[in-house]
Amino acid sequence: MRVTALTGLLCLEGLAFQVVHADGLPNLYGIGGIGHSRASIDDPRIISGLKASGFGVNGINNSQGDTAYNLFLGYRFNHYFALEGGYFNLGEFGYNASTNPAGTLSGNAKFSGLALDAVGLWPITPRMTLLGFIGGQYTRTQDSFSSTGGVHTIPTANNNGGGYNFGLGAQYKINDWVSLRADAKRYRVNDAVGNLGDIDVYSVSLVFPFGRESQPQPPEPKPVVMTPEPVASTPAPTPIMAAPVVVAPAPKPTRVTFLADSFFGFDQSKLMPEGKEQLDQFAQKLKGAQYSDISVTGYSDRIGAHHYNMLLSKRRAEAVKKYLVDVDGIDAAKITAMGKDGEDPATKPDQCVGNKITKQLIACLQPDRRVVVEVTGLQNP
Repeated sequence: MRVTALTGLLCLEGLAFQVVHADGLPNLYGIGGIGHSRASIDDPRIISGLKASGFGVNGINNSQGDTAYNLFLGYRFNHYFALEGGYFNLGEFGYNASTNPAGTLSGNAKFSGLALDAVGLWPITPRMTLLGFIGGQYTRTQDSFSSTGGVHTIPTANNNGGGYNFGLGAQYKINDWVSLRADAKRYRVNDAVGNLGDIDVYSVSLVFPFGRESQPQPPEPKPVVMTPEPVASTPAPTPIMAAPVVVAPAPKPTRVTFLADSFFGFDQSKLMPEGKEQLDQFAQKLKGAQYSDISVTGYSDRIGAHHYNMLLSKRRAEAVKKYLVDVDGIDAAKITAMGKDGEDPATKPDQCVGNKITKQLIACLQPDRRVVVEVTGLQNP
């Protein structure tokens, strides 16, 4: 019996122990998956072997699909790379051939083993991640054969050996405790009777992080105080023949800084009640005032992946803008929103040292996680 190549792979995020990344998930995680496996039986080879022994073949029935499952452990090194390893079972496949003179030949093969995969990660949103797999495996193949009539065969054939696998997938973070993964993999295996072939597996898995450190609690939000910077008055020039033209310096933008941790939950972009209250106070200060425009900038700290932090900072800035427009009635045309990753830190260079992500470092960098609102051309009534 030979297992041969089948269809192409299906393209469909969560990875995550005690060391915490900027997204708040730990590194060590478990995976449990189940799916459908499929292989092809090499019927021409079976027929050829029977004919060589003097038998004709009346027909062959094949069992080419089965249930596959796996139990893996994973370790995430950063936002873009992880290792996963554990046990897999690809299922059982077989055939039953009827011969002339009267007889039968049946064969079954079971495939299981251990695998270690390198996993490439590409976060496309704070919750969705694309996955790529490539790895090696140690596969145990167990063949069993039976026959009737004049057909004779060996009863069993086993093989233990190496192979490789590759695949694609996607993972969606449902909440802090579980993610849903869908993937497609191709396993290269030995069928124990001298042939190499492929088994394709399409599976759905649940991903469970092991442990989650509590995040430092943000301080009580301070009341918003917005005071425009004073503009120095210019003394009137002494008249000579005609009064010279005096151009007063343009007023600097009025800046208000809000701590992101008091606006949003860790790794979230949904405004909390404390943040909404502060924005209401800010908008109240603008009632009746004249201004040209408002810019909202979300800042992240320096830890974490650049692509991920940019997405999260932009989503937070957009959430602030949406609230000011929808709830506080500010003209949307006057507000712009943008995100920045670790730029213009509020902390000093020697204040939060080190790159190992710990609770202490996350707490120290809290001032860098902020939302800055600048009002240009503000003139109070």
